[in-house]
Amino acid sequence: MNEIENKLSAANSSLIIDMPFLGALVLRMPLIAADPAWCKTTGTDARAIYYNPEYIGELTLAQTQFVLAHEALHCALSHFARRQHRIKHRWDLACDLAINPILIKDGLVPPPEAFSIDVYENMSAEEIYPLLDDNEDMQTQDHHLYDKENDDPADKLQQPNQSSQSQGSGSADAEIDKNAGGAPQPKPLDGKEKEELAIQWKQRMAGAAQTAMQAGKLSGDMARWIDTLLQPQLPWRMLLAKHMTSAAREDYNYTRPSRREGSAILPSLRSNQIDLVVVIDTSGSISNAEMQLFVSEVDSIKGQTRSRITLQVCDNKLADEGPWEFEYWDEFALPENLPGGGGTSFKPVFEWLARTGKRPDLLIYFTDAQGKFPQLEPEFNVIWLVKGKQPVPWGQRIQLN
Repeated sequence: MNEIENKLSAANSSLIIDMPFLGALVLRMPLIAADPAWCKTTGTDARAIYYNPEYIGELTLAQTQFVLAHEALHCALSHFARRQHRIKHRWDLACDLAINPILIKDGLVPPPEAFSIDVYENMSAEEIYPLLDDNEDMQTQDHHLYDKENDDPADKLQQPNQSSQSQGSGSADAEIDKNAGGAPQPKPLDGKEKEELAIQWKQRMAGAAQTAMQAGKLSGDMARWIDTLLQPQLPWRMLLAKHMTSAAREDYNYTRPSRREGSAILPSLRSNQIDLVVVIDTSGSISNAEMQLFVSEVDSIKGQTRSRITLQVCDNKLADEGPWEFEYWDEFALPENLPGGGGTSFKPVFEWLARTGKRPDLLIYFTDAQGKFPQLEPEFNVIWLVKGKQPVPWGQRIQLN
């Protein structure tokens, strides 16, 4: 055990020196030797990291760094609080598929059982989850101990080394059972515990990121992830409605009244109809179902805001059939047989606006933000509703979450 503990300590020390963001997160978590009867590899309950000493003994020092960072990122990303209605096994797989590419790209060495699929790179667990099959037979590399199983039949494909586990005490009280050879399995978190831990981990992540940036040892990819995660996680529909309503501002009119009404000039309230341009990226990264959801949301808001909508669709060029015009009383809907599938450039839309002299009150662009942007920000308000984690150089970014 002394040899195993020394390896864990050395792995974390190396992380603190070379990757202080990840090292600071791991440092927040007690390392507890677990009973091998239930713990085959490693696991976390969002409070501590549990490990099978024999498993750690088989890893290299670099692989040990990876598994420690893997558990810490589950906690920092609040995977324990984001599952909601989803099937546990599929959610656990999606969480691993979201984390592993980040660590590998940062230069960490995965153990043999860790899986990473290139197509899921830069995607969140919520974005990966619907792309996995109901009968997905992959198994996670670790134990996600913060959640209890649900009753969905697909969850019977859980990690086999958890199928006969008995519930033990929480990690705060977990002590090594000398007769069993390690700590018992902790109980899953309840709702209140998840809320409290989510706040704690968000604070820890912000502090660790600040320390790493001051040391100049936070990669650009990791910094973008952290920036996105620390933004207020309000529903995109709420944010979109807020910005559209703000654009449809109420204003006061000081026009001189008629002589019959007297000589006093009093303000009268006036509602403005707004000119809204909506652009949909049809380069292939956004599904038709996602486009339909976005369009239906804009449709439900536009009547309240008296929005006149001009729709354009664009991949690396504008659709020949566009633009499409909608008054606020018209149903806002996608045209049939949307063109697209090419590369992505945002320049054609703004060039078209400059060429036609059109200056909308608000432009909403639905995209994955992976394309060529104009260098200069326009003089009107732009909202980017972004699927994925890509940043935007200017305008207001809303995460499709």
